[in-house]
Amino acid sequence: MSETTSNTRILAEVSVTVALSVVLNYIKIFQLPYGGSITLGSMVPILLISYRRGLKVGVFTGAVFGLVQMVLDGWVYNPFGMVLDYPLAFGVLGIAALFKKHPLVGVVAALAARFLSHFLSGVLFFWMYAPEGMNPIVYSAVYNGSYILGEMVISGILIYLLVQRNLLDLNL
Repeated sequence: MSETTSNTRILAEVSVTVALSVVLNYIKIFQLPYGGSITLGSMVPILLISYRRGLKVGVFTGAVFGLVQMVLDGWVYNPFGMVLDYPLAFGVLGIAALFKKHPLVGVVAALAARFLSHFLSGVLFFWMYAPEGMNPIVYSAVYNGSYILGEMVISGILIYLLVQRNLLDLNL
């Protein structure tokens, strides 16, 4: 296979992955008032392409998904915060590629990295939403942790089922 064919195939996979993640992102199980939701596995396609194609493609795919989400659902509040909440928060999902032989560890690592990006954004840009008397660090941890933990559980269950039923060829 030529390099051009390979690059075209990867670009097609990235496009389909982003599209599938966008569709799954609209199937919300739980929605928080200031952004953040638990979806029906919208992170799974990004995790899968990360396992399949590696760190670089995984980070790129996640960042593209983040940019699409920013355009579709983004809150315009601060350029730095928007980078933290969209392309960076979803781009770091690509680190799952580092755990290809242990996909569930990859789910936890990737979603923990996403949490850190949202957490930092919450502390820096959404501190004013903390209830009176509550430390903004605690508020951001609780707020962002409440939906990231749900996303982590759903993503972990789906990845586990796909691996256990040999529905994935991760070339382990």
